[in-house]
Amino acid sequence: MDENTTVVIVGAGVAGLTLGNFLLCSGIDCVILEKRSREYVEQRQRAGVIDARAARMFREWGLEDRVIGGVPVTPVMNFRIDGETRPLELGSDDHSDGRFCPQQVLVRNLIDVFISDGGDLRFDADVSSENIAGDDRPRVCYRDGAGSTRAIGCEFVAGCDGDRGVSRAAIPSESLTRYSHEYGYAWLTVLAEVPANHQSMMALHPRGFAGQFARGPHASRFYLQCPLDSSMSQWTDEHIWDELETRFGEPMATRGRITSTQLVPLRSVVYSPMSYGRLYLLGDAAHIVPPMSAKGMNLALHDAEVFANAVIHYQTKNHDSTLLDDYSSTCLRHVWNYQAFAAWWTELVHNAGDASYEGEFRHRLARADLERLFESDSANRLFSEFIAGLN
Repeated sequence: MDENTTVVIVGAGVAGLTLGNFLLCSGIDCVILEKRSREYVEQRQRAGVIDARAARMFREWGLEDRVIGGVPVTPVMNFRIDGETRPLELGSDDHSDGRFCPQQVLVRNLIDVFISDGGDLRFDADVSSENIAGDDRPRVCYRDGAGSTRAIGCEFVAGCDGDRGVSRAAIPSESLTRYSHEYGYAWLTVLAEVPANHQSMMALHPRGFAGQFARGPHASRFYLQCPLDSSMSQWTDEHIWDELETRFGEPMATRGRITSTQLVPLRSVVYSPMSYGRLYLLGDAAHIVPPMSAKGMNLALHDAEVFANAVIHYQTKNHDSTLLDDYSSTCLRHVWNYQAFAAWWTELVHNAGDASYEGEFRHRLARADLERLFESDSANRLFSEFIAGLN
């Protein structure tokens, strides 16, 4: 037999869980369906910086003390440029709310709050793309962990299941436009049992970008720029540590155990519109930014708040669909603004180190742009406001 609810949320990532909590505390019925197990979702490793705008959002919804973990973001970005350490002090005073918070910590907290407050969250729920974009009354079918097929009727579907999920696949291809940019290089991401001396350290070197970011008191996430055709077999542990030492220009204090590695091609993607019928796309299902910008999670949080406010308005204002109709255009203005920042910052940092991709002219332009951040108060402040999520 069919069940019924107001919103079915497909995917228990940051966007889906945040949306679920906002709806729940506003008295709007919803069900979250997640394909993976709870254990998998809570241990899934992701980078994470909650910017000041997102932190204030959780505060306004009364959830700050319950869901935000991590340490405050310091108003300094540390660089190793040609072997010299150069701290870049951010000129905005609005960073105090930001947090270095691994995404799995935020996800665990959001799950705990949603369930403890009586939310309906179902793991091991494999959703079918059929009918979830229904114009009048969507009907979300899924297979549960026991192998039984179940269905939920609803007024709206929130597709929060990422770039490879079923939600976006349910939209006819002719009704969706994909905009994308490939940067031409990848990152080797490395999680290692190595304490970090700073929250972050980024190295610009002729061999490519390198970064170290704290992931708790005893672990760090490292990044190494590499060609798209790199293979994992060439990146032995010894090679990784040697390359990090070369690019940072100093020996590693500790060569700890490497627990995971992955190659990630850098790209920017936007799908437009972010809705079809009564299906709405949130987070990575609608857009991807390169990790250099640290904005992917924050864009997902912004989508969740915009959609939550639209549904609440619809339910409490006599089914006025104005905000729902404007959902895509409202989000896309914000998305494109941050895509512009992400593309500029990603290309600047990589071109400032490695001239082999874009040539010596672009290399020198990038160095000039970078130097302006150190020397110009106005340039630094504008950059700082984007980092803090204020633009």
